[in-house]
Amino acid sequence: MNDKNLSRRIFIGSAAVGAIGTAALFVPGVFAEKLMQTPSQTEGPFYPDKMPLDTDNDLLIINDSITPAVGTVTHLSGRILDRRGDPIRNATVEIWQVDNNASYLHTKSDNYAKRDRNFQGFGRFETGSTGEYRFRTIKPIVYPGRQAPHIHFMVKLKGHDKFTTQCYIKGHPGNAVDFVLKATPAKVRGALIVDFTPMSSPIGELAAKFDIVLGYMAAG
Repeated sequence: MNDKNLSRRIFIGSAAVGAIGTAALFVPGVFAEKLMQTPSQTEGPFYPDKMPLDTDNDLLIINDSITPAVGTVTHLSGRILDRRGDPIRNATVEIWQVDNNASYLHTKSDNYAKRDRNFQGFGRFETGSTGEYRFRTIKPIVYPGRQAPHIHFMVKLKGHDKFTTQCYIKGHPGNAVDFVLKATPAKVRGALIVDFTPMSSPIGELAAKFDIVLGYMAAG
């Protein structure tokens, strides 16, 4: 096994290990009275119309390829919580976004013919007991028709309707004029905007944390 494939397998496996560490720090319900429900946003027209061969939580490498996607590497994580602040387990978290050529994994997407064939474009993760999810992806960029770079999210949980929203980059000038973001009431808009913070990395990797608070209570 070459070093790149080994590194990728370690990343995917580390999600479970990282969740154990989070469990020791997270006390359910402590901040429940301060939680704000995450605003829902449109699914949009570009949820993949044909799923990639690989749908794991590492969007930079497809299957056993040794060529990574182009873009600023971003480690995206967060928790799926209920309205009391308790973690929701067994929730399927899906993300999708444009590649570095501003193309979605959808045949009707602008620039589809020029899309980065090494970018997965879509990923899934199932939460454990801490409600945590993790993805390795790229920092989103602007695409035609929108002013604010964003990542689409869908949360699926048995017995509940799917929940869709979008995550935005704090400080990006397009946030002020993007028609989808502006449609969300100003008092809750900030819940969708997060820091993409530089990590201690020789290749300029970023980290972003986006917690999603749903409007119902987790099963006991």
